[in-house]
Amino acid sequence: MAAGSKGGGKKRDSKGRADSGFLGLRPTSVDPALRRRRRGPRNKKRGWRRLAEEPLGLEVDQFLEDVRLQERTTGGLLAEAPNDKLFFVDTGSKRKERIKKRTWVHKKSQCLQKPLWVDLALENHSKIPAPKDILAHQVPNAKKLRRKEELWEKLAKQGELPREVRKAQARLLNPPAPKAKAGPQDVIERPFYDLWNSNNPLDKPLVGQDAFFLEQTKKKGVRRPPRLHVKPSQVPAVEVTPAGASYNPTFEDHQALLQEAHEVELQREKEAEKLERQLALPPTEQAATQETVFREMCEGLLEESDGEDEPGCAEQPEADGGAAAEPSPEGAAGPNRRVEKKTEQQRRREKAARKLRVQQAALRAARLQHQELFRLRGIKAQVAHRLAELARRREQRRMRRLADADKPRRLGRLKYQDPDIDVQLSSELSGSLRTLKPEGNILRDRFKSFQKRNMIEPRERAKFKRKYKVKLVEKRAFRELQL
Repeated sequence: MAAGSKGGGKKRDSKGRADSGFLGLRPTSVDPALRRRRRGPRNKKRGWRRLAEEPLGLEVDQFLEDVRLQERTTGGLLAEAPNDKLFFVDTGSKRKERIKKRTWVHKKSQCLQKPLWVDLALENHSKIPAPKDILAHQVPNAKKLRRKEELWEKLAKQGELPREVRKAQARLLNPPAPKAKAGPQDVIERPFYDLWNSNNPLDKPLVGQDAFFLEQTKKKGVRRPPRLHVKPSQVPAVEVTPAGASYNPTFEDHQALLQEAHEVELQREKEAEKLERQLALPPTEQAATQETVFREMCEGLLEESDGEDEPGCAEQPEADGGAAAEPSPEGAAGPNRRVEKKTEQQRRREKAARKLRVQQAALRAARLQHQELFRLRGIKAQVAHRLAELARRREQRRMRRLADADKPRRLGRLKYQDPDIDVQLSSELSGSLRTLKPEGNILRDRFKSFQKRNMIEPRERAKFKRKYKVKLVEKRAFRELQL
């Protein structure tokens, strides 16, 4: 039976292929009957995507999009629209007939009956209703306002008015007195005063008030700490470039600047050579190979079995055990020895010896203190020498601080590095400003000046690192064009 069903299926499939009359619109179109049918769950998301990518799904999407476009633009399907809406009869040019004189009232009535073309063009022909704006119909605190209105309606029946209404009625009964505006003569007669003077008329109400009260009421500014009045560095904001960097320098100035740049390059080469020497292998050693690395890793893993079968090895533990069993001569002084109790005579002798040692130490200290009196001149000389040494160190630290005041400090994890010296070789010098080659950058110079004056910490350019993997997706519309 299975074989019969299988054969019947093959027969129907071949017949369907022979009777298929598919005509594709594109040269790459494939007959759906010849395409192998995919099977899989249709209630999953991948099933929706697969159906949307198939020709039938694409045709359904195009049809629905066309229907929605017709409903938006023409107000319905064009196939269901009447003929008089789609077509009109062209009767040719009409002869100009005599038009009877119409009254102004008749013309106005006809204009009112016939809509304007502007209104017809702006009229909405779509059958799709506009989305309702829910927020436009909502009133904030509507429930609260409704209760408030109900309350005042109830109080109005009792003869009580709201507070705002009562205040408005009171203002109508007793209007406020108009304020007198200052005339030009008042402004002229006002005396002049120094705004920055300590006894100006604006500061008179603040005289005698508490300082804390004035600070809390914003009448007095907070005193700036003295450290804010001190510059972080004494380096000038704009440093004058050396004379050798001008466009037409003298020979001596240009050579001095070249010598300075040459010394900087020599220092860099020395540091690079030092780093290479530190990282290089010693001359006596050679680079490690795979064989030497494997031999070093196998050290201690292989046990030697040369002396396992020797008879002397078995007798050694017995000899060691016999030697250990013999009592040692130092056993008496071991941890298990018996502690003998001291006699009363021994205790008295030890007590007398301790007392004698204390007396001798006191006598020695008194003798030394007495001898110190004869060393006052030497002690004064030592104190003077110590004070002079401390003063010398203090002055040395002050001079070091003054010398380091102009140097950039270590504000961050990076160390400040001086920028390259802008110098031109002798062959690059030009005799006029027109042919002068520009050197340096103003923004970089200002940035380095901020770092040198301890206003910002030395920084390095941030490195961009993508945290996620870029995923490239080919859109369906582009994939359809590629077919």
